[in-house]
Amino acid sequence: MNRILALWDSSVGKKAVMAVTGLVMVLYLITHVLANLLVFDGPDQINRYAAILHATGGLLWGARLVLLVAVVLHIIAATQLTLRSRAARPDGYAKGRDPQVSTFAARTLRWGGVLILVFLIYHILHFTLGTAHPQFIELNPYNNVTTGFRNPWVAAFYLLAMAAVGLHLYHGVWSSGRSLGLSQPSPRPLRRQLALVLAILVWLGFTAIVVAGYLGRI
Repeated sequence: MNRILALWDSSVGKKAVMAVTGLVMVLYLITHVLANLLVFDGPDQINRYAAILHATGGLLWGARLVLLVAVVLHIIAATQLTLRSRAARPDGYAKGRDPQVSTFAARTLRWGGVLILVFLIYHILHFTLGTAHPQFIELNPYNNVTTGFRNPWVAAFYLLAMAAVGLHLYHGVWSSGRSLGLSQPSPRPLRRQLALVLAILVWLGFTAIVVAGYLGRI
């Protein structure tokens, strides 16, 4: 237990926690976007998927609990690392940041994370609990998606949040590999092909659903 606490108290340990919890969320995003894309096949496919998912009962809530723990630990570790970094360099950097983290995704990581947290809360109220949805129907995601994005302000907020998710995912996948020792330093931060392709595909999938819902194409 002392070793675990010592690891958690170190910056290396917190980065490792962020990497592992980040990868858990990446896996969730991949499965979530693939499931949501079923909306383009009509109501039967996605509504049947929702019914099967909820029929698992304990498995579904177990997965949600794992995801919740991952999100909480990720936020705590990120906040503590940020505060520790500011305390170590209260006047900021005299020179430009290392090219390893000089991408736009890295520079917007913190405010993007805050935006994603706000979005996550709204998304749960919108599509999970239905309290922020104008025509929510339990176990009818097709109806909820096709009606939920007709409001231009809702659609715009989702599009902004999906852009933040894509940027966060791009930097997060690459930095997780670095933190866990799975990838080596590179002087060309834009050449992170796996992270870039994955981020674009996830962003594109979610964005396509929002746009199609707003335009009434689904």
